[in-house]
Amino acid sequence: MDPVSQGVLGAAAAQAFAKPRQVAVAGLLGALAGMAPDLDVLIRSSVDPLLFLEFHRQFTHSLVFIPVGAALCAAVLFPFVRRRCRGWEVYLYCLLGFASHGLLDACTSYGTQLYWPFSNSRVAWSNISIVDPLFTLPLLILVALAATRGRVALARAACVWAALYLVVGIVQRDRAEAAGYAIALAREHTPISVEAKPAFASLLLWKTLYEHAGRYYVDAVRVGLTPVHFPGQSAAKLELARDLPWLDPGTQQGRDLERFRWFSQDHLALHPRDPYEVIDVRYSMLPNRIEPLWGIRLDPAASGDAFSRFVTQRRLGDGDRERLLEMMFATDPSEGRPIKPGGG
Repeated sequence: MDPVSQGVLGAAAAQAFAKPRQVAVAGLLGALAGMAPDLDVLIRSSVDPLLFLEFHRQFTHSLVFIPVGAALCAAVLFPFVRRRCRGWEVYLYCLLGFASHGLLDACTSYGTQLYWPFSNSRVAWSNISIVDPLFTLPLLILVALAATRGRVALARAACVWAALYLVVGIVQRDRAEAAGYAIALAREHTPISVEAKPAFASLLLWKTLYEHAGRYYVDAVRVGLTPVHFPGQSAAKLELARDLPWLDPGTQQGRDLERFRWFSQDHLALHPRDPYEVIDVRYSMLPNRIEPLWGIRLDPAASGDAFSRFVTQRRLGDGDRERLLEMMFATDPSEGRPIKPGGG
């Protein structure tokens, strides 16, 4: 998630086990340790644009690295707080903050290598958006009050809020997936699987994604008392022989494509307006659109050792903001329709 969310959750985790006189310093240590794993974003290359995809949320986010990462944080921070905490206390607060990071990231849909080095699978429970003020602001308020008043109970309340919010996210995700199955059934499709991912800053609006007969179908679902469906788009699943017959798997671009396939968990298609851009269909600014947040652009004229180019698009187009708000909040959405149990 975003650094603020990681920091305040790390602070809450540390404060929850602090002595009353150490609540403020424990929150500071937990917050810094809670953000520290994202220092892996510094591992990047000006030559290889995909290197950061392989290392972000990798070893610094794994379960086995938590004691090591906490020890590094404690070693760096201890000289600044040695008059307030003993060494083992500094380590405990850093351990709690550092441990919270990878677990919270795994709750998003991006993918986190929790089990590295035993597995490079990307864990994504998809029960919270990467940015969600409704999750973060109550945590921030409770952590700040705990620090200023020396009240451990407020920090524990923050942890309870975080846990309850994530549980609600699981319930909403499962409801969105059920709605996705109903949508596929109404189309007389037999999906291989249905996935649901929260839209930006929301547990109310979700993107559903399923594969049927070699195509990906994306739709938006507002999961309120009655789920409402906003029909979306579809795209053919990438097939190298058909879509990129010129691409040699032995070239660097061929290897880059396989690296991007691993990152996207094989959710690949061609960009609807660019035959040389391979996109990750899991993410888009609007949840019922194919237009991606990111992809890789290939060049058929490039040499065999040339790298692909990583491209991003994170701006809402004209009218997209209004459309997003309508899908989230409008009482009479112009295009949405209720989803009947069992489809239709």
